[in-house]
Amino acid sequence: MTSTNLDTADSAALTGSGTPTDDAPAPVEVPRKPRASRRIPKSDAVLEAAVERARSGVLEIAPEAQVGRHVSATIEGERLVTHRFEAFVPGYGGWQWYASVARIARSKDVTVCEVGLLPSATALLAPEWLPWSERVRPEDSQPDEADAAQSGDVPAEPVPDVPQDPSDDTQEREPLAPAEASDASDEAVDQPDAE
Repeated sequence: MTSTNLDTADSAALTGSGTPTDDAPAPVEVPRKPRASRRIPKSDAVLEAAVERARSGVLEIAPEAQVGRHVSATIEGERLVTHRFEAFVPGYGGWQWYASVARIARSKDVTVCEVGLLPSATALLAPEWLPWSERVRPEDSQPDEADAAQSGDVPAEPVPDVPQDPSDDTQEREPLAPAEASDASDEAVDQPDAE
């Protein structure tokens, strides 16, 4: 007879006498690998000095007049630095251009990874988004037409004033009889466009 996982589990919960006990041995824990500690990145002199390389990366997407002086260099990770520059973009007061630069180990070649605009602490930002249900107040909504019809206050539909063209003689024509209408439509189809 073969044992199943259920039989194995039952026998582990039983002691030598075959009766279950409350103080059964705890399952054996497998030792885990220690996690790599998150180190504070070291300063990288090559990347921090790559201000002109970062500026050239920003100048690939922005006119030179919109890129100002170097503001800061922030170490983001191992061999990864973000340089920030003043931005003179209309409508983006207080925003800064950024360029993330990186390099591989034991290399002096700096690569621009990403460029764009980021808000600074003094930047003008849009207000926080609110859902429609919280944004609209009761006095902002118009009463439905059905509610107005029930109350008897149906507003009259305004009729737009359409100036009549004196050359348009459709107003003066008499309605055609059904047989005449089909003859007129056949004549319109047979005539070529005069272009």
